[in-house]
Amino acid sequence: PNDVLLDGRKSSGILIESGPAPSGGLWLAVGVGVNLSHAPEGTERPTTCIAEHLRHDVAAAPSMEEGAKALAETFDAWLERWTRLGFQPVLDAWVARTPGLFGPCTARLSHETLSGIADGVEADGALRLKLPDGSLRVISAGDVFFGEAA
Repeated sequence: PNDVLLDGRKSSGILIESGPAPSGGLWLAVGVGVNLSHAPEGTERPTTCIAEHLRHDVAAAPSMEEGAKALAETFDAWLERWTRLGFQPVLDAWVARTPGLFGPCTARLSHETLSGIADGVEADGALRLKLPDGSLRVISAGDVFFGEAA
């Protein structure tokens, strides 16, 4: 998952799953969840909702239609940028908006959990994680948590 944080609290998340297709090639599923007017409680990390930050009035939260339209328009703009200019501008924007990318980090992988210091990303967007023994692991997929409380 790729969580979007506002003031250090989770406001949305992106989950990407992929695998081999029976007919060859790969399948890809992308799920996006955005906390428009409600922040879930009892979660591993603190949460917030968009209404809290845009309008300071939860009663005036953006509607699901408004949120979906804004998401679709923004996605379209970034996809067009990627198509026209390549992946690097998208990666640069993500890095610029990712606090903690050069600090304490925990990555939960399918069969292990690794903790160390995030050391930026590879050209393909994979996380570089320096482990306490000095070795470097490149993480392409997993649940990644930046900060001390991982």
